[in-house]
Amino acid sequence: MAVGYHTITPAAPLDRLVAAIWDWDMPPTGMRHERILPTPGTSLIINLFEDETRVYADDSARSCTHSSGSVIGGPFDHSWIIDTAEQVRVMGVNFKPGGAYALVRVPISELAVRDINLEDLFGVAARCLRLRLLETSCPFRRLALLADWLRGLAEEPRMDAVVAHAIHRLEQAPEVPRIRLLARECGLSEKRLGKLFQHHVGMTPKRYARLLRFRSLIGRAHALTEVDWSRLAVDGGYCDQAHLGHEFRRFAGITPSAFMAARGPYLNHLALD
Repeated sequence: MAVGYHTITPAAPLDRLVAAIWDWDMPPTGMRHERILPTPGTSLIINLFEDETRVYADDSARSCTHSSGSVIGGPFDHSWIIDTAEQVRVMGVNFKPGGAYALVRVPISELAVRDINLEDLFGVAARCLRLRLLETSCPFRRLALLADWLRGLAEEPRMDAVVAHAIHRLEQAPEVPRIRLLARECGLSEKRLGKLFQHHVGMTPKRYARLLRFRSLIGRAHALTEVDWSRLAVDGGYCDQAHLGHEFRRFAGITPSAFMAARGPYLNHLALD
């Protein structure tokens, strides 16, 4: 059995909705918990090591929520904590923002509140999928199997045209003051665009723009040895360093300096203990 991390981008038309399908088969790490930073897309997770998913609250008690080993959820606009003891053999699907709705037809605003058991959505088909993945030793065959299963969810999967346009415009210029202009460009009221966007993407356009801005900044900071946070804040579209610190705590649950101290090889994973 090949051990490692493997990822593919699915062929068309699934590539319109899915950013990556991945397979992780690695020995346990030395740490017990990791903080996961928020991303703007929905994720599907299938645990092939344990038939359980454990997520911890970011509080002193670290209260744990137990879910099935096959879940779909997000996007979340805050960080959360995972148990690395179960992150040994795991597969996942990273949907593009707005992409999951075209396949699962569940309001993404619901998935942004909590993970949902895949069997609650697809019944025995989801259970059979996990069993087939467990029986498949080759990671590339597992990836192909998962991609085929996703293709079978919709004959012609496509994203809502208005939502796709709004996402594209916000990715070009994630500036919060532009939301009103964006709504006018889409031919909708700001309120109507907000509801449509939340239904398909899981958050309002304004919150989405703020998350994109935050993601852009931490991507730049992650690659630096030392960071001038005042300079980076202004260059990243924040009013000042205090504004940046507020957004850091809002999205990551930690300070910028704590982010730099905990960062590792993967941008979204921060070591805790």
